[in-house]
Amino acid sequence: MHLPPEDRTLSPYTGWTRAHWEAAADGMLAAVRPYAGPHHALIDLPGPRPSWSGRRSDALEGYARTFQLAALRVAGAGGADPHGLMERYAEGLDAGTRTPTTERDLADGDLTSWGVITDRCQAMVEASTVALCLRLTRPWLWDRLDDGVRERAGRWLAGALHHEPHDNNWWLFPLTVGGFLAEAGIETDAARAAVERGLEKIEQWYLGDGWYTDGRPRAFDHYNGWALHLLPVLHAHLAGDAALTAAYGDRLAAHLDGYAATFGADGAPVHQGRSLTYRFGTAAALWAGALTGRTPLTPGTTRRIASGALRYFLDRGALDERGLLTLGWHGPYAPLVQPYSGPASPYWSACGFLGLLLPPDHPVWTATEDPAPAERADRVQELTGPGWLVQSTAADGVVRLHNHGSDDQPRDETLPDDPLYSALAHSTVTGPTTDLPDNHLGLEIDGEISARGRIEPLGAGPGWAASAHRPRIAGHPLPGTRITSLTLAHGADEVRLHVVAGAAPGTPVVHGGWAVPDEAEVVTEVHDTATGPVGRAVSRTGPRSQAHPVHGLTEIQIRHSRDATAFGPRAAAPVLRGTTTAGPCLFAGTFRLDGPGAPEPTAPPRVTIGPRQPTGWSVTVTWPDGTAHRATLAPDTVDVTETPAPPA
Repeated sequence: MHLPPEDRTLSPYTGWTRAHWEAAADGMLAAVRPYAGPHHALIDLPGPRPSWSGRRSDALEGYARTFQLAALRVAGAGGADPHGLMERYAEGLDAGTRTPTTERDLADGDLTSWGVITDRCQAMVEASTVALCLRLTRPWLWDRLDDGVRERAGRWLAGALHHEPHDNNWWLFPLTVGGFLAEAGIETDAARAAVERGLEKIEQWYLGDGWYTDGRPRAFDHYNGWALHLLPVLHAHLAGDAALTAAYGDRLAAHLDGYAATFGADGAPVHQGRSLTYRFGTAAALWAGALTGRTPLTPGTTRRIASGALRYFLDRGALDERGLLTLGWHGPYAPLVQPYSGPASPYWSACGFLGLLLPPDHPVWTATEDPAPAERADRVQELTGPGWLVQSTAADGVVRLHNHGSDDQPRDETLPDDPLYSALAHSTVTGPTTDLPDNHLGLEIDGEISARGRIEPLGAGPGWAASAHRPRIAGHPLPGTRITSLTLAHGADEVRLHVVAGAAPGTPVVHGGWAVPDEAEVVTEVHDTATGPVGRAVSRTGPRSQAHPVHGLTEIQIRHSRDATAFGPRAAAPVLRGTTTAGPCLFAGTFRLDGPGAPEPTAPPRVTIGPRQPTGWSVTVTWPDGTAHRATLAPDTVDVTETPAPPA
């Protein structure tokens, strides 16, 4: 991929300008062209395995998702199309909709037909993307098609109006199709009904403060930005509906106020949730705010975060030697890939190029970059909707997300923990391991560590967030057992406190800290300080993790993972251990994650725990700068107040 020289005057943080985004789009589109089949209808990208929808569906993804990148490139250039992108995608639309098929594979000799749209099928997702692209490029593609092609394509797209989506963000796919078809005069009644249904559905999932849950009771992740906000706002904007744009735009602005804080100074989004292989698709909501004028961010901040996200992944091997996006995070990483993802799935990240719709003279492209929130000052921000506490430090630009509300559990059953949702904490520089209790507290019974299961948020406020859960062993809750958890955060320090109630006396308790990765070596150590033993896991070229037992936790180990994480081939984490006693018991430890360049801590937080009272434990945490948190903890009950640091 050939990129222009950096511009450190206009973009002092990333060096990237609109020209870099255009060059990146052109390079990615050129790289997929050799894999297009006859008439460009299917783009069959190489990959380690097909998705569960089959190879034909995967090749339709290749068409639809790269079409989105092409559509944004051409529409953003006012129709200029020196590479003939619209001609190729128009030919593919014609060929793909001639004889839609139910065949899943491409081995039957038919290398052009798209799959028919049925209930809850992947073709419904891709129809949404195709419809959006046709809406964006209508003067340069749709309006130039023969009537027969428009009739066939409209009939294929309309299948999304008459079939059931999954009961989550998928309701926005018929909405997106309906928005285009209503505008094009095709099945207008059904199209408008699909728009109304989609908006009604997401209304029941809106929790306020800019956050939706994604169908399930507490499913929060990046889908809030690139689906639940993006698609309604785009529909309203493209329809020219001022009232709808105001309603959904105001929600987007509220979302961006916290969402912008989840990007690290290196450009990385927090590594949490599903479909992480969409990578820089996380920038879509930022651009949507600028596009609609519904954002709390300055134009320079918007571009700085978005360019940082794109550059983060392109600089770290997201594209392989052929210029193709891989299934993974930096490069290929199979453990984070869901079974619904195929070789072309990462190109959903094309929505991250939404900023190209803004003209070159828009302030988002002409303003000097401003620092991202993570670069300005140490900050701890509570997000009450998802039950998160977002903690960032300016010295190293690391963002940590303390999770007391997102579990992605269905409404009527409890599934095994997914560490990308269930962990106590996530960050921009670490990913979960497959075999360590990193960022997890559990009871150990017969060698198995309990799962967290369904998370019940108990509240969040300045510097704190809390939750409760019923620990589970072998898929079943431990009878009568509850764990109440509280995270306090300030600067780079964390104090984690847990009340375990109902467990048999003598049950081992395990509490892992941050698992830090490294390409070369992880140095680990346990040593005593004036405040007791401290365990450290330090990457040679990356972050460092520290843990210190405070109350109830009496032993510290350093555990090494046998498997790679998304950040490197090896990792290690400090793990604290203790044992339950009779009745409810309290466990507490201090934890810390530092990125490269962070200063050595001057002193640990001072934790004072009073004797257990009928109302629970009284805990005072005094941070190194004199700020204090005072908390009362009991089973299922947490009360916290913060006292600012005294004047210097």
